[in-house]
Amino acid sequence: MFFSKKNHLVGLDIGSKTLKVAEVVKAANGFVLKKIGFLDIAPGMIEDGFIKKPEEVADSLRQLFKAYNIKERNVAISIGGYSVIIKKILLEHMTEDELQEKIRFEAEQYIPFDIDEVNIDFQILGENEHNPNQMNVLLVAAKKEIINDYVNLVHNAGLNLCVIDTDTFALQNIFEANYDTPDELVALIDVGAVKTSINVMKNNSSVFVRDVSFGCGQINQKIIEAAGCTLEEAEQIKHDPEANKIPVEELNSITRVVIDNWCTEIRRAVDFYYSTAPEDQITKIFLSGGGAKIENFRSLLAEQTSLEVKVFNPFDGFELDDKFDSLYLEQIAPQAVISMGLAIRRVDDK
Repeated sequence: MFFSKKNHLVGLDIGSKTLKVAEVVKAANGFVLKKIGFLDIAPGMIEDGFIKKPEEVADSLRQLFKAYNIKERNVAISIGGYSVIIKKILLEHMTEDELQEKIRFEAEQYIPFDIDEVNIDFQILGENEHNPNQMNVLLVAAKKEIINDYVNLVHNAGLNLCVIDTDTFALQNIFEANYDTPDELVALIDVGAVKTSINVMKNNSSVFVRDVSFGCGQINQKIIEAAGCTLEEAEQIKHDPEANKIPVEELNSITRVVIDNWCTEIRRAVDFYYSTAPEDQITKIFLSGGGAKIENFRSLLAEQTSLEVKVFNPFDGFELDDKFDSLYLEQIAPQAVISMGLAIRRVDDK
């Protein structure tokens, strides 16, 4: 995943609450962070991955690039949620060309959508460890409607879309660029505003992927119900318990109930993975997204899973210019993960 200047691009994470952009260059000693920037967007512009107000979002993208003086127009984006299906499947051994011809037929039994409504991609992972006559294949399918909406959005913002990835794989890409864990089984968990991505990795390959419908927006919704406030006010209360809109004890109780549900869902996903691979044992969880900044969540998840829980820092293995404030980067690190994973893609990547 190294690139020269001619196939350099910018990573663009289009979230339902915040747009994030990252620009990375490759130097002699590794990756160098060039630009990183965030821009919050109004509620309702993007909901559950669907672009509800494309003109407003396109305008926000133009503002984002202007605010951080980003000149490069080649971008990589990612999509996720229930419009994207990622499954590891078992197939008889065949060449990549043979699978290319048969993949639609093979995929039909695994995809809960009309096969004509999705774009399909795959990656051959290698021989199955339990049956040498079969191979593991990672199947990815995404609704054409969603892809077309994002293609049009990026084009209308005056940008050149070169790569469409998935949130899960962007997470994996930046993890591999920062951490060396070839002999460990780790879980990468990205808790966003409305969606959480879970990616269990073994020998630097995904062995279990799942998107779950929970996120930081649930805390905001509970605060709105308790305080009778707007979404903007709820966000302020969440980050400033002394705002006096609701008692601190009530806010802590709201947060505790929501993150306890998160932990239950994550534990269920992990238990399901163990049921399919009982010989495996996850050693660490790396948390990213807005949820990673909630300290009580990290400690509760560690307690309920009996695993070490760490905050994912996508800047760990990168050379940083003196213009970046280290405390600021530490603060934004969990939310920058996907944009950084996209920023190390190449224009000519598959």
